[in-house]
Amino acid sequence: MSKAAKPAYRCGECGWTTVKWVGRCGECQAWGTVEEAGARQGVHVVKPGAVSAPAVPIGQVKAEVASSRTTGVPELDRVLGGGLVPGAVVLLAGEPGIGKSTLLLEAAARTAQGETVLYVTGEESTAQVRMRADRIGAIEDRLYLAAETDLSALVAHVEKVQPSLLIVDSVQTIGSADATGVPGGVTQVREVAGNLVRLAKERAMSTVLVGHVTKDGTIAGPRVLEHLVDVVLHFEGDRNSRLRLVRAVKNRFGPIDEVGCFDLHERGITGITDPSGLFVSRHPEPVPGTCVTVTIEGTRPIPAELQALVGPTEAPQPRRTSSGLDSYRVAMVLAVMERRLNAKIGKCDVFTATVGGIRLTDPAVDLALMLSVVSAAGDQALPSGLVALGEVGLAGELRPVRDVRRRLAEAARLGFTRALVPTGSLEEEGPRLEASASRGRLVALRSPTGRTTPFAPGFEVTEVENVWDALNLMRSAR
Repeated sequence: MSKAAKPAYRCGECGWTTVKWVGRCGECQAWGTVEEAGARQGVHVVKPGAVSAPAVPIGQVKAEVASSRTTGVPELDRVLGGGLVPGAVVLLAGEPGIGKSTLLLEAAARTAQGETVLYVTGEESTAQVRMRADRIGAIEDRLYLAAETDLSALVAHVEKVQPSLLIVDSVQTIGSADATGVPGGVTQVREVAGNLVRLAKERAMSTVLVGHVTKDGTIAGPRVLEHLVDVVLHFEGDRNSRLRLVRAVKNRFGPIDEVGCFDLHERGITGITDPSGLFVSRHPEPVPGTCVTVTIEGTRPIPAELQALVGPTEAPQPRRTSSGLDSYRVAMVLAVMERRLNAKIGKCDVFTATVGGIRLTDPAVDLALMLSVVSAAGDQALPSGLVALGEVGLAGELRPVRDVRRRLAEAARLGFTRALVPTGSLEEEGPRLEASASRGRLVALRSPTGRTTPFAPGFEVTEVENVWDALNLMRSAR
């Protein structure tokens, strides 16, 4: 056999090829994804074949066919961009027991009030799903239930029921006789997902696939699974809390920065339309080591409280532990504090966390994080009614962040009285904020650095340029 005709091996994740089999891909470092693909013998000429539909000018395509329809769960519709689009395939991933099946059963029951829905379970029996449906009140005549683990049987159910919405729980439990390997393997998942996507597009049937996650929180299976589907949602939350969050990671029909908030309880799952206040503790008196900020999740401003605890240690390597925050960003802010503010925390354990289980990745929380650590290290509480916004740079400067006015308007609505923001935050977004009738008109006047500016009745904003000014201002306000 010539060298060019030797069999090749290809990675199912990234397409990397090699002349011999290896257990780990040399490109994407994924394990168990390299399979024999066979060497190409040359370029094959593809002859014209039959087309499914003739090509037409784009102006003649009816866009109404792809209009979304509601799932009956407003918070889920918010993340999806308005609802489910006919023919769209959605992948919902999350840890076991987080509430994925409960959420989808709730959405299936709401959708079944006007359309036919088929719920295929591969992990539970129909009796188990029926017990959950009785508990959350999800019994509808047009909601069909089947327990199958074979792809051909699933397609037969679709042919018979003719649903508008298909839910498969989960894609890793469905197997195909045309593919090698066990259900959940790379080849099986790719084969099953490809057939379900094709089925959804041919029938204009909305399809929701439940996916497993690995121990590091990523979606299990080949990366091609995320490329095949139209929408990828992550269902997350703390097992010790009732709060659940749904985030859009990929969305061809809507924004990818929206988040849906849910309350998981014994009678099912309920959307939280106004999560403001869920992530802020109510202290009768100011407590050292706490500071409130306002993050933006999609189009929704959410106040969140950051807490810090600083204590001396005899260990040669002090601990840096964070919960709900990006550990790399926390380490950067601590380094800026030690270098620029001469903070003596190099030999102290530093613990940082958020309240309510929310995860903050917004750079606007840097200033609040810094102030909470300074407050904890000095055992001095910050002024009451304060919110802090701003990104901390390596040189100690404070950088403006987006949507400052919306953040401040939400803080004023919840009863906060003062705010600390980087210089120029108000000028960059225009001289005036359009507020709703319930909040009234909020006016922000320009002011020099370090001067307080009235933003709303009973709410004042102070602009600072760097971390030194912010720290001195907080010390003088105590």
